[in-house]
Amino acid sequence: MVRGEVEVRQMLKVGLTGGIGSGKSTVSNMFKDMQIPVIDSDLVAREVLNIYPQILQTIKEEFGEQFIDEKGELRRKELGSYVFEKESRKEKLDAIMIPFIKKEVYERLEQYNKDGAEICIVDAPTLIEHNINEKMDTNILVWVDRETQLERVKKRDLLDDREIANRINAQMSLDEKKKYVDFIIDNSKDIENTKHQFDMILKELKVFEG
Repeated sequence: MVRGEVEVRQMLKVGLTGGIGSGKSTVSNMFKDMQIPVIDSDLVAREVLNIYPQILQTIKEEFGEQFIDEKGELRRKELGSYVFEKESRKEKLDAIMIPFIKKEVYERLEQYNKDGAEICIVDAPTLIEHNINEKMDTNILVWVDRETQLERVKKRDLLDDREIANRINAQMSLDEKKKYVDFIIDNSKDIENTKHQFDMILKELKVFEG
């Protein structure tokens, strides 16, 4: 370092991923409760529709006007059910939306870094599938067994078995994701057990230590 320069501490970028019904949001909220900034990619996916109007236009052209309501807004549930039926449809939708989502995520990361945040979480169900994990300093997977995953989705989203299977199978399996992460939180037990694992990871990351 050149004399007179001030060393700038780089923000720790943490990827948080899981699958539908894994309880990733529970862990994400634990970070929020500690006032740690979280970039929620699902929320970003909604916001980019307003930030970049061309996305909706492209979706209308590629998938049809039936997925846009009378207010000009996306019929998310209907489009989701449609694209999860076939991998080719999902790939087409990803090609439209993912570049804009990643752009926003990286810009927000950079802003938090400029603002002096010590750590920032990127909460993304497809963190690994879209290579966002490679931009992180460390990555955490929230894992549950498939049976628990199915039961939780059934209770939460009121989808039929076929729709649930389509959505789970559209993502990389939770067991496969284990290969790409540094920490695994087993969220198949009670909340106290999950919180204990969460606290142990914070200690490993030395969050807020001098």
